[in-house]
Amino acid sequence: MLKRELIDTTQIEDGVLLELYSHGRDFMIVLGRKELMSTRMRFSEEQLAELTLDKLGKPNGRILIGGYGMGFTYRAAAARMGDTAQIVIAEISESIVEWAKGPMAELTGESLSDPRLDLKICDVAALIDDANDGTCAKFDAILLDVDNGPDGLVRDANNRLYSRTGLAKARDALKPGGILSVWSAAPDPAFRKRLKDAGLEVEERGIRSRPNNKGAHHTIWFAQKS
Repeated sequence: MLKRELIDTTQIEDGVLLELYSHGRDFMIVLGRKELMSTRMRFSEEQLAELTLDKLGKPNGRILIGGYGMGFTYRAAAARMGDTAQIVIAEISESIVEWAKGPMAELTGESLSDPRLDLKICDVAALIDDANDGTCAKFDAILLDVDNGPDGLVRDANNRLYSRTGLAKARDALKPGGILSVWSAAPDPAFRKRLKDAGLEVEERGIRSRPNNKGAHHTIWFAQKS
């Protein structure tokens, strides 16, 4: 029987410790006893990108992805987007990117050398602020997968992303018709209401973690700016 093996650990803000494990050919990133992501359950993260881009209908748009993780959302987006698209990723932990280049290099492939990619080691909230103050261009879509839902699980500072103020900032960082998409391990009626209160048109979709309607039930909110 295969055992789960610890490959590496990294500490991020607030003293939070993330651990990278292997289990045979699979990998998982773990926070405490919570499995944040795994190569066995990637479908809903890929759907975060694919469904957002289907709704957006702009293959050469400019998008912001909050959280690189194992790169499932990013690679799904890159596969759907055109040659002149712009894909900005905000990843808070440099170690996550090093894991992508090192132990998970076979999974990552050549995707990090894509000329459309602008990978930044920073808080996604900072890039949202930059879009609002004119430091950078606004986005056609903002895709958030930085926690297991609309609360600061990985770091307390992420709570501001899901607050009324944070959602208003995300809305203002979007171009007209832009979409804010948020991945979650579970539904959250209060969060859906905050999205609507921010003046966004909201669709909530239940997505399974694996193809063919298998695996855990996850939730994605698509909130569109008028």
